[in-house]
Amino acid sequence: MGPLSAPPCTLHITWKELLLTASLLIFWNPLTTAQVTIEAQPTKVSEGKDVLLLVYNLPQNLTGYRWYKGQIMDLQHYIAAYTTDTEMIIFGPAYSGRETVYSNASLLIQNVTKNDTGSYTIQITKRGDGTKGVTGHFTLYPRLKQPGENRVLILGNGTRNDTGHYECEIWGQVGSTLSDPVTLDVLYGPHIPSIFSPFPYYRSGENLYLYCFADSNPPAEYSWTINGKFLQSGQDLFIREITTNHSGIYGCSARNSATGSGSSTSKMIKVS
Repeated sequence: MGPLSAPPCTLHITWKELLLTASLLIFWNPLTTAQVTIEAQPTKVSEGKDVLLLVYNLPQNLTGYRWYKGQIMDLQHYIAAYTTDTEMIIFGPAYSGRETVYSNASLLIQNVTKNDTGSYTIQITKRGDGTKGVTGHFTLYPRLKQPGENRVLILGNGTRNDTGHYECEIWGQVGSTLSDPVTLDVLYGPHIPSIFSPFPYYRSGENLYLYCFADSNPPAEYSWTINGKFLQSGQDLFIREITTNHSGIYGCSARNSATGSGSSTSKMIKVS
């Protein structure tokens, strides 16, 4: 399957060369504009085939966009970015070598595998809006093909990558028949959480904002502590007009009620 347009002549830069710039672009605010939508062509894709993710309702004065694997826009899940002015493509840690980005914001994934299953997020920036952006989500479900006469599919030692829709296709002399999809949902986590902060340090009178995320299915429940003392529940921590008394070790604990597991991490915050 070919793309809608040929990719531009671009300069490729590795993510390590633009680590600082990429990290500064993570924090954004949603705009009140038409909802960005993503459509896959074809709508159903089998392993080994190609899929093109088309983007609709792009805003005016587009300056660039970034694709992420999943719904969390952090450096770990960053696939690639495209800048319209320079026609520059910057690849990230989640780039596998099978992805191609185009000037119309489309993303081509070649030779799809079951590891490509999951959500994809595009973050778009507009001229004059700084780091603001709009985001669209799409979930890709590759079809697994297991040829042979065996009617039973056995997944030994199931992992999170086995999550998705499964279908059975029967071949005959006059064609084939496809069963209704069955969804397999693998519970896991939470993994060790990460604490994100827009600033490395704070001054008295500023507002403190921290965000915690741990990969988990179902999504984890979060709680915050400072120097071991409970502060509040929730994934976000926001404190207005902090003072030097707010310096300390901030801890985030994540718990998965379905698996019964929990994990935690901490981050030192200094207020001058």
